[in-house]
Amino acid sequence: MATKNELELGKQGEQLAVTYLEAEGMKIIERNWRCRHGEIDIIAEEGPSLIVVEVKTRSGRSHGTALESVNSAKLARLRMLAAKWLATQPRTFSAVRVDVIALERFAGDFALRHVRGAI
Repeated sequence: MATKNELELGKQGEQLAVTYLEAEGMKIIERNWRCRHGEIDIIAEEGPSLIVVEVKTRSGRSHGTALESVNSAKLARLRMLAAKWLATQPRTFSAVRVDVIALERFAGDFALRHVRGAI
């Protein structure tokens, strides 16, 4: 179970990711979408494409980098969750992409890395 500090760090990272994505011209459709199979942190659209975004935030590298924590199993789960979300929607998209935003905090500042099409 995550500690209060870890939950706050995660919320802060997700908000930074949303701000960044909006500045990049993406429209945020939904945040923290859940079903019984899991959760998608951010669902956005970029033109005609649906973007499923996994956000990982770390305060250090003692357990590896934020990007390293997103493995192939997690990406497969995100693809499955994207299909489940799409099944609930009346509209369609020309493409679906899974992105990862990795944030690492060093001395109070965040470094952000955006990997487009992380599959």
